[in-house]
Amino acid sequence: MARHTKAKDKLSRREGVDLFGKGAKLTRLNIPPGQHGPKGGYKKVSQFGKQLREKQKVKRIYGVLEKQFRRYVNESFKSKGNTGEALLIGLEKRLDNTVYRLGFAPTRPMARQLVGHCHILVDGKKVNIPSFQVKVGQSISLSTKSIEMPVVKKLLADKDVQLPSWLERKAVVGHVKKEPTRQDIVEPIFEQDIVEFYSR
Repeated sequence: MARHTKAKDKLSRREGVDLFGKGAKLTRLNIPPGQHGPKGGYKKVSQFGKQLREKQKVKRIYGVLEKQFRRYVNESFKSKGNTGEALLIGLEKRLDNTVYRLGFAPTRPMARQLVGHCHILVDGKKVNIPSFQVKVGQSISLSTKSIEMPVVKKLLADKDVQLPSWLERKAVVGHVKKEPTRQDIVEPIFEQDIVEFYSR
């Protein structure tokens, strides 16, 4: 299974956004990575550079590599309505992202790991494909073994978890109430830049 192996803090600093939900561990988000820091101030970024950075940022937020990301883009171009929103909704409905949004994991990488290690059940059946697309009406639950994990136990004890409007959760079982919308995505994403990047 392909995955990102670079230092997560360095990737977040490159994009200027906390990509992996590490929070307080990131102390230099406003400084790009590099041995000697920014030289000669910040250069003016071209339109192409801005679009490229936005594309890379979204890929890294959702933990998707280029080939798979391009498939999401191609599917969004074929869909009716807003192309950028269709792209984000396709990414949002990934099983690993849904597990993260339900509060079963503190970060998307851990949610992906839970899925890959068969700790997640969809409608009572084990699913180990992080890119699995959840559908309205489906239930997503934790396996008995995963409930005993200290990190998961701590998250389940948190009663103030903020769920997006398209999901609901009771104890260790989540339900997909409806299709996600653009308003449910809280990350600072400018999807139009990505659409323009792939429209060249």
